[in-house]
Amino acid sequence: MSTEMRIRTTKRVAREDGGRSAYIKVPEGVKVSREGLKVTVEGPLGKLEKDFSHMGKLIRIDRVTDDVIRVRGESKRKKIKALVGTLAAHIRNMITGVTQGYTYYMRIYYTHFPVKIRVDEKEGIVYIENLYGERYPRMAKILPGVKVKRDGKEVVTVTGIDKDAVSQTAANIEQATRLTGKRRKDQRKFLDGVYIRKREVGIHE
Repeated sequence: MSTEMRIRTTKRVAREDGGRSAYIKVPEGVKVSREGLKVTVEGPLGKLEKDFSHMGKLIRIDRVTDDVIRVRGESKRKKIKALVGTLAAHIRNMITGVTQGYTYYMRIYYTHFPVKIRVDEKEGIVYIENLYGERYPRMAKILPGVKVKRDGKEVVTVTGIDKDAVSQTAANIEQATRLTGKRRKDQRKFLDGVYIRKREVGIHE
């Protein structure tokens, strides 16, 4: 039976069991191993390890064939079905990450004071300087395995193979530029900051 036929068959089975199962195709060149709910994915771009044990004891990960992984729930509760879909999505993102990677593009905006971005790879920190004319720089943490690069005058690229780490690093940078509380300003007039503009699959440096 071909891989395509097996996938079609597993989708039919998934419908028959009320959506309690999700099937993941493992592409050639990718190795997926698991120990309980601890998943390791290895591919051309690197290796990712994640522990999903917090999702509970009613979730299982099985190998159906050499290139098909099944995530199944041992309950018909809606919460368990949702967790099955969430876990399957995480594993698919891990597979995409080790084969293609992720790139987030961020744009630097300022209307009053020129904003400067400085990346300290050794310390794993992005420094946002001169935001609103502030004397001291704001700081955003770079998560392990993520690269941040100033691309040109107004673009910052965030790249990596772990989608969660890449998106969280971009969010850290964006949130570090926001004013809250009494200092909050009308963004229709004060656009100063660094904002996520585009997300892509693939590492583009």
